[in-house]
Amino acid sequence: MTRVYLADAKTEERSALRLLLLDLKMEVVGEAADWSTTLAEAPVSRTDMLLVDWDLLPNSPTEALDELRIACPAALVIILISHLDARQQAALSAGADAFISKGETSERVAERLRHAAERVRV
Repeated sequence: MTRVYLADAKTEERSALRLLLLDLKMEVVGEAADWSTTLAEAPVSRTDMLLVDWDLLPNSPTEALDELRIACPAALVIILISHLDARQQAALSAGADAFISKGETSERVAERLRHAAERVRV
């Protein structure tokens, strides 16, 4: 079972993602509403996949994702983006493995999460 850590400041978005992940038979091993909690809790959760809201990242996304990679070297990092614009390329340039737009249909988000789970580094 894929172990997923959710990091998003919006409670309702975390709740929706949690339900979707449970439907996909993935285990939610932790949640955070801020960056410092994410960095503190994600490594001890032994997560396979991190879902991180772009807006939760500090001013330097590249440094933040580098720090996250050091803390969780085997985890797949997927950035959640509210608006498809230059942020998608910025997320990939900053070191994310993939991005998912929050504006996509739940079916499309589920498809992208299934695809990502197949890539999880064990």
